[in-house]
Amino acid sequence: MLKRKIYDYLLKWKETHKNECLIIKGARQVGKTFLIEKLFAKEYKSFIRINFYEHSEYKNIFEENLSAEEILKRITANIPNAQIIPGDTLLFLDEIQTCAKARTALKFLAQSDKVDVVATGSLLGLAYGQDSDPEVEQVDSVPVGSENQIIMYPLDFEEFLWALGYDNSAIEYLKGYFDNKQKVPNELNKKYEQLLREYLVVGGMPEVVGDFVNNKDFGRVQEIQNKILNSYEDDIVNHAKSTEKTKVKRCYQSIPSQLARENKKFKYSEVEKGSTSRKFADSIDWLNNANLVLKCYNLEEPTLPLNTHEKRNEFKCYIHDTGLLLAMYGFATKLAILNNTLLGSAKGGIYENFVAETLVKKGYSLHYYKPSDEMELEFIIEKDDFILPIEAKAGNSTTISLNNYMKKYNPKYALKLINGNIGFVDSKFTIPHYMLMFL
Repeated sequence: MLKRKIYDYLLKWKETHKNECLIIKGARQVGKTFLIEKLFAKEYKSFIRINFYEHSEYKNIFEENLSAEEILKRITANIPNAQIIPGDTLLFLDEIQTCAKARTALKFLAQSDKVDVVATGSLLGLAYGQDSDPEVEQVDSVPVGSENQIIMYPLDFEEFLWALGYDNSAIEYLKGYFDNKQKVPNELNKKYEQLLREYLVVGGMPEVVGDFVNNKDFGRVQEIQNKILNSYEDDIVNHAKSTEKTKVKRCYQSIPSQLARENKKFKYSEVEKGSTSRKFADSIDWLNNANLVLKCYNLEEPTLPLNTHEKRNEFKCYIHDTGLLLAMYGFATKLAILNNTLLGSAKGGIYENFVAETLVKKGYSLHYYKPSDEMELEFIIEKDDFILPIEAKAGNSTTISLNNYMKKYNPKYALKLINGNIGFVDSKFTIPHYMLMFL
């Protein structure tokens, strides 16, 4: 069974939440339902799951009087074996986007001390106006202040290591080199660089990781990833508006080729020759809100707060799981990554994608800084009380852009990610990519 960091968040929420329900968003198949039904449910004496797709008849539970007391009465009347144990019951509302009144009812259920409520749903990140599925209902009253929303992502590299059997002591030992800014012994460094390359290929989708742990078969990995990609295309067909279906699909399919370019800024003209944001901007928003892509905005200037300096019309798009990106490139590219023989700008895009998803999973917003054709920093993040510039290299080439940035802005620290070992000169900290998990 895969260990997930978000589980610790759930345990903390269980002990500390007051008058709020929890909504878990995230792309399809990142493990939301499994996390609640198979793991978190064990923390309660009673567990009640309502899946509005499987049992549309349960929508009547949320008709008329929406007081918590009346809802709980109707639950026990309609659902066999449903038992309310005050203070020790988890109510799981799955596919809540198909029952608008259940979403409204969260503000009343949040006041109850009898049940804890967690809700999830497919493509729940979409605004209701973006979803053309006739089963999705418009919410009359969103329970502002009564719900806590979090996003669940695929496994990160550390969770991948856990799945492979590496325990916390092994990872803490490695972290000691990061904390002390000491070079990692050569063989150990090579080992984790190879493990990272495996992670790039396998990615973090739970079904893929679970199968890889059991079979160590990269062919099976590709098959499962293809199945997931096909399901995402089905989601586009079933949920995007009729006028957007083809455009959303084409934007999504264009991202791998755009990341393989030297200039990775997303260009609508790469989707369709001569096209502009007027035609495809809504399609990118759909993918972003569906949590299938990660948007990284260029900055007018790298000063706090970063989000006030975004160039909203200049951005990069990354796939939310690097393993799926590699699956879109094909098995030959995967083999070249595993053997560390891939050349060209596509390799840089793959490693950038890994950095982007790692930063997002660690809670950072994505920005980059490209003031001219001669200078580009792949990532700029707000860390603690300062701005941290990050130059991400697929290999270990010189960092002209980072050096120029440091001369101009004199940052507290700067980070260079490489295929290599640790180094520290002045305020520039060089680390191998896999150590990004310690940032």
